[in-house]
Amino acid sequence: MGHKTSEQQPVDRAAIAAELERARSVLHELLDGASAADLARRSSGTRWTNEQLLFHMVFGYMVVRRLLLLIRMFSQLPEGASRRFAHVLDAATPVFDEVNYRGSALAAVVYNRHRMGRHFDRVIASLQRSLARQTDADLQRNMSFPVRWDPFFTETMTVEQVFRYPGKHFDFHRQQLTLN
Repeated sequence: MGHKTSEQQPVDRAAIAAELERARSVLHELLDGASAADLARRSSGTRWTNEQLLFHMVFGYMVVRRLLLLIRMFSQLPEGASRRFAHVLDAATPVFDEVNYRGSALAAVVYNRHRMGRHFDRVIASLQRSLARQTDADLQRNMSFPVRWDPFFTETMTVEQVFRYPGKHFDFHRQQLTLN
């Protein structure tokens, strides 16, 4: 129970906090520099418009809060529980992909260019507070993840890795934006 990695490395909390702040700053730069036409344009390599993709990038941070709750829960259960859960989620990947696409497309209507930045500020502030509350032992808790859901998920991820995940996701999708 209480899955922890055997080798506990010191966690650079300042680097994680700086990465969260970097993403917040970059999102505001992207939103501030984009015209309505830029945001309505299709992104590269996705079915989303730039505005929808920007929301999807924000959503990557929003999901971290839920992942932290799941790790806390599954780290209290026998190790096989999270592995079985991850396998079930992997089997549901086609459904997840469609919900992920449609959910981001629809959510961008609510969290559009006018609301997205303020919402992201609140999400980042929440993650910063959560990071500050984590003990070193908490940051080493882990669980199995559905590796087919995201190229940045690994079979087992620690809380520290989950805090670092959305920055990779953000930077990957930033390359697909077609903003001027």
